[in-house]
Amino acid sequence: MVLLTWIAEVADEPLVLEPTDRRVEWETNSWSLGAADEDRSSLSVAEVVAAFERTAAAIRERIRDLSFSGVATFYVWHDRQAGQLRCSTGSVPPDALPFSGTYVASDDLGPVVEGFLADSEPGFIAWSDLDDAQNLLEQIATEPEIRPFVVWVSSVGASR
Repeated sequence: MVLLTWIAEVADEPLVLEPTDRRVEWETNSWSLGAADEDRSSLSVAEVVAAFERTAAAIRERIRDLSFSGVATFYVWHDRQAGQLRCSTGSVPPDALPFSGTYVASDDLGPVVEGFLADSEPGFIAWSDLDDAQNLLEQIATEPEIRPFVVWVSSVGASR
């Protein structure tokens, strides 16, 4: 159950809330969590969700102890390309997370964790699933919208 230990440890890692320097926040407060096949097959979605909820609660307490009075969000997403769960804390509201892609903020972590645990070959993309560069450019030009990914958000700042 190494994954649960790593999730718990995120709550004790360095935490920087610096609204004027988002890069420092991102570099300090972002974590990538993988899981061995054994963890993927033995952990339940509920166990992983509960671990992240405990971590969010601990981060909320730390932020309260810092007397930070602004908005802050702890968030988790499944990075399918890397085959990892990623999490971060930032002094931003859920609708302004620092992603370059389109995302949907959700208060339901279950589907994010379920997708991660069900990923039998994390980070693996079959050659047959890849298009050549020209086809990709054509798809981008003709697709009106890229499908957003789901990000679980939890308010951890004083401003809610």
